[in-house]
Formats: sequence, C-alpha cells, structure tokens
Amino acid sequence: MQTAIVNWSGGKDSCLALYESRLAGLPVLSLLTTLQESRDNLPNRISHHEVSEELLDAQAEALGIPIHKVLLPDQPSDAQYESIMKDAMQIWSDRGVRLAVFGDIFLEDLKNFREAKLASIGWAAHFPLWERNTSEMAKEFIGLGFRAVIVSVDGRKLGAEYCGRTYDETFLSELPADVDPCGEYGEFHTFVFDGPGFSHPIEWTEGTSYSRTYQWKGTDYVYYYKPPELNQANRS
Repeated sequence: MQTAIVNWSGGKDSCLALYESRLAGLPVLSLLTTLQESRDNLPNRISHHEVSEELLDAQAEALGIPIHKVLLPDQPSDAQYESIMKDAMQIWSDRGVRLAVFGDIFLEDLKNFREAKLASIGWAAHFPLWERNTSEMAKEFIGLGFRAVIVSVDGRKLGAEYCGRTYDETFLSELPADVDPCGEYGEFHTFVFDGPGFSHPIEWTEGTSYSRTYQWKGTDYVYYYKPPELNQANRS
C-alpha cells in the first residue's frame, strides 16, 4: 500500500489536507515541517508562521503522528534549501515513501514547482484541497470543529490587530474583499490547536506582538506576528 508524508505548517490548510488524506484511507507516516534556526533570542520556529517548535511538538503529540523537523538557516539560498530538503526526502525514500501531501488550493505555479521537484527524485505529489472553493472550505473547516488562531498577517493586506484573533465566522465576515478567506496568497497564517483527529486541545497563551520587514522585487513590506506560546503548565 502506498504511504505518504504530509508537508506541515501547523496551519489550517495543511491540517485539513491531513484530515482529508486520513479520511480517504491514505496511510500517513509522518508530518514534515521546516524550522528557522533560532534568531532574535527566539527558539526555532516554523518557517513563515513563526510558531515555536514546542507548540509544533504538542500539535504532533495531540494528533498522534510523528513529525520530521528540517532545520533551515536564516534566509537560505535556493541551492542551500534544495540540498537540505533533498537530504530530508532521501530519509523517507529509504523507507519506501514516494508521495508527499500538500495543502495548496489554487496557486498553479507553486503546484507545478512542487511536482517538478518531487518528480526529479522519483516522488509524486498529492493535493487533496486542489481547486476547492475557498469560501466554502473555510466554513467547512470551522463547521468540522477545527479551532485555529491567527499567528501572522501580511501588512500590505491586513493590520496588526488581526493577529491573535480566532479563525471563525466573525473573522471571515470582517476580512477585506480582496483577502482570500483561506489566506491562499499569504495574507495571513494560522495555528490549529483543536479539532478532528486531535486527542485533546493544545493549551496555549497569548504571545508577544512583533513585526519584520522583508523585501520583494526591490520593495519593502511588513509582516506582523503574534504567535501563541505553549501554556507553562504543559511544559515538561
């Protein structure tokens, strides 16, 4: 039987992709996520979302599934990234895995990129959410009982006040018209702390707000962050 790994961010799309894969009977052997090396006195954090490694571990434990963490240097070159990821995938190739699951919905260029990179090492990609209506999918996610918090937003689309909010019907109703309800263009990112497949909710506390400035095609832009922190009572 074909087995798979799920590319994992800790957010709603990867969580729903895992849910759909399990529902379809696909054996998922592990989650796979990339972590940024510690910087600014912060622990290792999920790339782009900046959720802490210990919350990631709590998530995997609640889901009852192993997680393979790939550590990336700060701002790796394309060559560095590809080399690190190729080594990570080889570990699973050696175990007979040849299928990677992604939570992408409609970004064709990204889908093509993933498929091409995987094909070069003899793998295939599976996109269980592909071309779904994002408004309907957002409501389905909430209706299924998943619970998530907004951990970061693109300052070009949303203000810092959106960070830390619950991903619910009220949040969706207050999004600007040009923001996708699933944040498929990177307008916002989430952390899922409860829902189908979780043995228990993850207890967390409100984190610190901060921002980072990035550059894209010669233009600076700001990303706002407020990732949660693991509740002290749950730390071993």
